[in-house]
Amino acid sequence: MPKIAAITGGGQGIGRAIALAYAKEGYRVSIADVDYDAGMETLSLLKPYTNDALFMKLDISKEEEVRLWMERTAAELGGIDVLVNNAGIMHNEDVFALTAEQFHRVISVNLGGAFLCSQAAARLMKESGKGGSIINMASTRAYMSEANTEAYSASKGGIAALTHAMAVSLGDYGIRVNAISPGWIEVRDWQSGSKKERPVHSEIDRSQHPVGRVGKPEDVASACLYLSSDQAGFITGQNLTIDGGMSVKMIYAEDEG
Repeated sequence: MPKIAAITGGGQGIGRAIALAYAKEGYRVSIADVDYDAGMETLSLLKPYTNDALFMKLDISKEEEVRLWMERTAAELGGIDVLVNNAGIMHNEDVFALTAEQFHRVISVNLGGAFLCSQAAARLMKESGKGGSIINMASTRAYMSEANTEAYSASKGGIAALTHAMAVSLGDYGIRVNAISPGWIEVRDWQSGSKKERPVHSEIDRSQHPVGRVGKPEDVASACLYLSSDQAGFITGQNLTIDGGMSVKMIYAEDEG
């Protein structure tokens, strides 16, 4: 019996790569995205690998929409074994200009949406008696920042905490919960429609990473496959950084004088 993977933000970027990776591994795949055209485009890309795939347009910060997505996934695909909470938004604004509404919207989608989807998926996993795997998309911004990224950074820090909390709460039901913290992942060539473009990186871009290159969505997708596999059965509550070593490399400002 094929396993079922549900991915939020599956319409483009990292989410699209994750959806394709699971489809290629024989999973039935359910994707959610706020962008209808992007979601349908990803759905068409999944067809060569699986006939059992669905897309639903929804806002993951809305509890009722999340509930309907999970119910449809269970009814049409047969349940849920893996949830990847990939969807997220960013609103970078001067710290003195950022409004409460803007801040709360980022938190509501990135952190609140991850909780709502995890809660709904965990209910199905518990009822099935088979357990499952939940993977949350955090970020290196959870522990390092640029200026004026307060809302996004706070949401990703919350994801890291939500991960270890839910890992403890859901462990008795055979549900493992882990997070991935991507660094610089190039997604321009994984966008939908006319937004897709060929990325170009400078030597400085590459040299910031000890591995000598910028990250690719496939790097994150491979980690998702591992964390949801039986080989990772003793791993839960962890946050895996995937950034080519960028966050451990000391970078010194050059004196231009």
